[in-house]
This record gives sequence, structure tokens and C-alpha cells, in this order.
Amino acid sequence: MSMTSQEKLAKILRADKDSIINVEQRLASLTGKHGVIDRIMEENAACMQDRLMKLGVARDEPAKVIYDALISKIESDDHNVFKALGSPVACNPEDCAKLLNLAQSIASVETGFFLKEEKAREFLKQQPPQKVLAYLNYHSVEEMLAHEDLYEVYSALRFIEGSEWLNTIFFKQYEALTPDDFEERAIKVRTLGERWSKAAGAFVAKKWHNISHLKELGVVFIIPIALDISGEILRTLSLIFHYLHEIPFYADLFKKNANVPTTFSQNLISLLRGDVMDRRMQEGTKSLWLVVQRYLAKDDENDWRLFVPHLNPEALHWVKAERSLARIGELHPEFDHSLGFWEDLDWVGDYFKDDVGDDILVSFDLVDTVMSLVQEKEMIKYLYHHQEALWNKIFSEYFSLGELEIFAREYLLQGFFEL
Repeated sequence: MSMTSQEKLAKILRADKDSIINVEQRLASLTGKHGVIDRIMEENAACMQDRLMKLGVARDEPAKVIYDALISKIESDDHNVFKALGSPVACNPEDCAKLLNLAQSIASVETGFFLKEEKAREFLKQQPPQKVLAYLNYHSVEEMLAHEDLYEVYSALRFIEGSEWLNTIFFKQYEALTPDDFEERAIKVRTLGERWSKAAGAFVAKKWHNISHLKELGVVFIIPIALDISGEILRTLSLIFHYLHEIPFYADLFKKNANVPTTFSQNLISLLRGDVMDRRMQEGTKSLWLVVQRYLAKDDENDWRLFVPHLNPEALHWVKAERSLARIGELHPEFDHSLGFWEDLDWVGDYFKDDVGDDILVSFDLVDTVMSLVQEKEMIKYLYHHQEALWNKIFSEYFSLGELEIFAREYLLQGFFEL
């Protein structure tokens, strides 16, 4: 007996079938759009069939064959990008800068509402980062700032000082911030010097990548360290794109919250901390949606909030990142146009049989596939980007991607909304 679209969608999302049915009924009554879940499942099947044909793989092949074909595609695309960029080396600062500049030119993000440089300098003077000072062999913050780039120093705080000092001492200063401490200015990209590589080793090993960002300062930085893994260049570019789209999203929230100075600092800290509501609410006749600004599955794949209707801004940033990645071929003829293969696949995936007949969920999402490759081809390790994107897909099909972003911005701090 074949499953209904609602049952199939619920299985992919590991959600309650009745919850999917309730969402469909409520949103259909609000929008007048009927049969949306059926169309999502039909589009999902059509997208998979199209890509499998391009890969030369049949739909009824075992899960491992499907998965290996996607992994091989990632490896091929990574090799093409690697060659087109002149074989960049991840531990070479000049090559890292090339990747950052390429991504920034394509992402077309320019300015945002960020912490003023003088305030950032003041924080360093009030709470000197002793480990950074010792690492650089300076006797004072004043001496350090006279010779060092401010954004590079702030980037280094994340992997040298340690989270306990940052959270309990340094970031405590943020509680006194006001809207006047922020300004509109350009987003920065930074390649840290090779001297930071030794200090950043543990940080990079834990995160499995050498790129990070500072939302409040509007900077994306890369640490010149080679992980020597397959898919490294493609993973690096996709992460840079993601951060370049995530930073303006939060900068807009900072600016919006500046309209209410009395709650500005507490809302800023909540946004930087990635707070997510952890309180179950009674659902009435309306459809209750959470706004989840983190990938909860990274910490607990069975977190209850993953299985109820929710929007995830992270997945929205990845949509933009993957579209930026696909544009490389359009804007730079030296790139292979096959990167377009991954565009709009973030929410696509399904169950395939393994060798013993069990159902295995395979994500067609670029990020899941890249990270699975990074993690030595552990097939079921990365699925959460796809599932979060699928919740966003449901909402955007009833409304639009633009309205999804509006709702995510509007209700992120509150943590939920009802329709």
C-alpha cells in the first residue's frame, strides 16, 4: 500500500503525520492554495529524477549507489573549481584571500549595521586578552592595536582566549551597548596570517573547517590551514557564501532593534548567543510555527523542536549561498557550469533501500553532501540541512521565500508565531 504525500513528507521530516495534515488544512484555508503537499512531493521526485539522470543512475538503485554518485559529483565539481582557481592551497594566505574576494564579488553584499571600531578597541582595553597579547608578544593592548589589524585580533579571540573567558568576562561588556555604539559600514573579509595557524589548530579540528565570522563586527575570516580532505575548496567557498549572506540578515535585525534602545543590548546578546525557545506551547485552532535560528540537530538529533512546524533562517542563508555558488559559472567563464546541478536542491531528498532492504534517507543537499564527504563518507551523518530546508519549503510554497524571510526576521527573537 503506497503512502500518501502527507505520510511520505512526515517520514522524511520524522514528524507526526497529523501535524503535517493540520498545517496543510490551516494554511490552505488562509491562502486558498490546495494540494500543496502533493505538489511538493511531486517536485521532490521530479528533481531527484532529473539529477539522477544527469548522474547516470537509476531511481531504483540501492541507497549507497545514489549516495556514492552524489559524492563523486561533489569531488568532480571540487576538482573543477580547484583547477579553475589555479590550484589554490588552503594554507596559503594569498590563495585564501582569492577565495574570499571571489565570493564577496559574487554575493554582492556591501554594508550593514555593526559595532563601531572605537567601541571594539575600548572593549579590548577594558578587558585585555592576555593569551592573545602573549601569543603576539605585546605588553599592552595599546601596543598591539598600534601594529595589528583590529578585525584580525577580534577573530583570534575566538580560538585563543577560550569560550569561558569570552562568555563570562569579555562579552559581559556587551550588556552596556547602545544603538549609538553601532554604525553603517562595509562588510569586511580577512585572511589571517600564517602565524595564527598553530594557535587555531584545535579550533579548526573541532569545527571541521577553517572559516568563521563575527556578526557584530561584520567580518568573515579564514584561517590558512589545510585539512587535506576531499571537497575542501567547494566546502570553503560554500561556507564563505553562507556567512556573507548570514551577516546582513543579522545586521538588519541589529538595526531594527536599535529602534527600541531600552532592549537593544539584551536582544543583541540573544541574537549573538543563538537563543531558541525551549517551551512547548498549546496549539489551538491556528498553526503554530517556531523560528529556530540554529541547527539543533548538531547537538541533539532528537530535539523535539525539529519535529514541529518551524522556520530556520540558517537554511535560508544556505539557499542564497548555493545560488551564489551556482552563479560562479555564469559570471566566470573559466569555471565549469556544472555547479548549477546543486541549485535549489537544498530541500530535496528521499528514502532509498540499502543492501538488506532497509530504508535509508539520502539528502541531495550540497552542504550535507560536502560535509558527509569531509566526514569520511559516513553516509547518515549529515541530513539536517535538508530537513530544515524542507520545513522552509513547506512555508514558502504557501507564501513565498520573501515572506519566509520577513517572518523569520520579525519573530526570531520571540521564537514563534501563529497563523
